[in-house]
Parts: sequence; C-alpha cells; structure tokens
Amino acid sequence: MSRHGTTQAVDVYLGLGSNQDAERHIREGIEALENRFGSVELSPLYRSTAVGFEGKDFVNGAARIRTDWTVGQLKQWLTELENQHGRDRSQPKFSDRSLDIDILFFGDQTGMVDELELPRDEILKYAHVLKPLADLAPELIHPGTGRTLKTHWEQFQGDRSLTRLDAA
Repeated sequence: MSRHGTTQAVDVYLGLGSNQDAERHIREGIEALENRFGSVELSPLYRSTAVGFEGKDFVNGAARIRTDWTVGQLKQWLTELENQHGRDRSQPKFSDRSLDIDILFFGDQTGMVDELELPRDEILKYAHVLKPLADLAPELIHPGTGRTLKTHWEQFQGDRSLTRLDAA
C-alpha cells in the first residue's frame, strides 16, 4: 500500500493530450506515469484537430494504470505533472495544452468524487477521447450506459476525424 493510498488498487483509465511539442510532452508524461505507477498500458496515439478553438493539431491517447490512491490524490499528482510541463491554467478551457492528463474512469466509481465527475462525459462526446480508450479497453463497460467502449465507438455519431500515428 502506498503512503497516499486507500487499501485496494484499482484500474484507472487516463486520457492524454498535447498540442505543444506534443510527442515529447506525451512521451515524458508516460515516463512519469511509469516511474510513479509501474506498468502503464497504452493505446495507439492519434492526431486530431483542436476542438473548440483554432490551434495546432492535438496528439491524444489513453493509458491504464493501477493505483491505491484516491481520486483526489491522483488528480492532484496529475495537476502537478501538467504544471511541470508548462500547463498554463490562465487560458480558457479550450486552448493549447503542453500536457493534459484527465482521469476518465477510476475503478467502478460514478458520480461526483473529489470534485470530479466520473466517468468523464468527454468519453462519449469526442472521438479523440473515445477511440484511444476503445482501442485500449474495447470490452470495458461504461457504467452510465451498460455498453462496451467498442460498441460506443461503433455507434459514435460525432466527428471521427482522427489519424493514427505509427509507433516510433
């Protein structure tokens, strides 16, 4: 058990994104996750256009970690990691990001947990969140709908404009 932790480790799914020196920031974010949590499972990375503002294309992916931390502890750690990568929190919600790591699913928790709505509603709204997540965990059941992520992607009606990046 971690000094921060609860008693039982759970699977946590994270959304990763960047549109400023994106490949470097994503790679360094993944390295930080590995250094802190050990094994990290990753989706393919995708390039997509900025949503909600005019900006450089984003690189997005998803990751699975296991942790015995609380939602609040992980959220705080991720915020500090984003800050270390130059995240500018004075900008509007839809703006350039050096590194953005969002908690999408945290075990089977639902509802408002440590000031975070779980699972995140962006999962079902945006291809750049849903597609990497569906690649990583196609059979994961979305607790709000009772359907798999694979099914959600197959039935996704939004903009599917994503370009899969080849592994380096």
